[in-house]
Amino acid sequence: MRASTASVAIKDDGFLDRNAWVLSPETRPDVYTAFRSRKPKQVVFYTDLDSLSVPLEPGGRFNFIILLNGKDSCFTQIVSSVPAPEKLSQMDDQPDTIPFELTDKQAILVSAIVNESDTLPFHFDLGSLQFRITRDGLSKTSLWPTGSGENAAKTRAALSKVEQIRMGKTTWINPAISLANMVATGTSGRFGWQVFDNRIFEIDYDRSQIILYRSLPKKASEYSVSEIHFLQSLFCLEATVKINNHSYSGNFLVDTGSDLAMILDSSWMSRNCFPTNMPLLKKIRFTDGSGQPYESKIVSIPTVELHHTEIANIPTSLLGAKSPVGAELNYFGNDLLKRFNMLVDLKTDRIYLKPNRLARVPFQKP
Repeated sequence: MRASTASVAIKDDGFLDRNAWVLSPETRPDVYTAFRSRKPKQVVFYTDLDSLSVPLEPGGRFNFIILLNGKDSCFTQIVSSVPAPEKLSQMDDQPDTIPFELTDKQAILVSAIVNESDTLPFHFDLGSLQFRITRDGLSKTSLWPTGSGENAAKTRAALSKVEQIRMGKTTWINPAISLANMVATGTSGRFGWQVFDNRIFEIDYDRSQIILYRSLPKKASEYSVSEIHFLQSLFCLEATVKINNHSYSGNFLVDTGSDLAMILDSSWMSRNCFPTNMPLLKKIRFTDGSGQPYESKIVSIPTVELHHTEIANIPTSLLGAKSPVGAELNYFGNDLLKRFNMLVDLKTDRIYLKPNRLARVPFQKP
């Protein structure tokens, strides 16, 4: 491909991001990981001069060169996110148990050991992808360079030194890790669903444990099951809001990193002619994981049906702006999700839910 500017647009899974990519001749190859899909698809790169449509199979990769200004060769690679590279190891074939604490901010807090030398509090956020760590967290570790210098350079140097992360008996070797702007209160980092890709894990709120399995446990038959929908690699479930004998169905991001109960997207509400006369409980401001601020109205939703289980009187944020992912996407936060024990099978992209002892705990007051 040819290009006269470094900015590249990418269409992936039908979503066009006009500012998706910046050419880097120094990086060889510069890897674009496609949105998660277990089906063949097209990924299209657009420069100001050319376009290239690449057929991508699950587990596939494609190499090409973008020639910038007729002289700089940008070696580029498109890779499928399925299957994920095997970067974690376990001591044996038995289930691995990772204890956690459910904080008063609804965060799943786990102790992560970095390079077998530093222990940091991370939270498990299914609305996120890989490992992320704050600059403040890095500065408290032996990874942080001594002496003076700008924080940006120190941060890059510290991140490059992360060779392994261990939780329980499971170790991630040379894990993908980047800087986090926002994490749960009292934590130094977070990790998302991709660190367990092609694995089976359980979030057991009754016993405060994350459990890794080699195969689906027999108790899965006691849970209700549905498909996981990956929207731009975001972990989503389908659910239905019920108001006055009307049903409104849509995709909901599974966001265990949020302390809210439920958030409804403005575009989704508009398209579905969602009621606008819900009794107002409160107005709030909050930020997402990237630090983007939002204003929201809090109302009480009578019923939400998730996996054939109905949940009543959910304090719900009605977004006044479009979702940052550029698609209609609602959210479930951990004030709602904590009411279910979850078995997540990322080998088949299915999720199993079962109400737990927190099912009837009152929601947080808005």
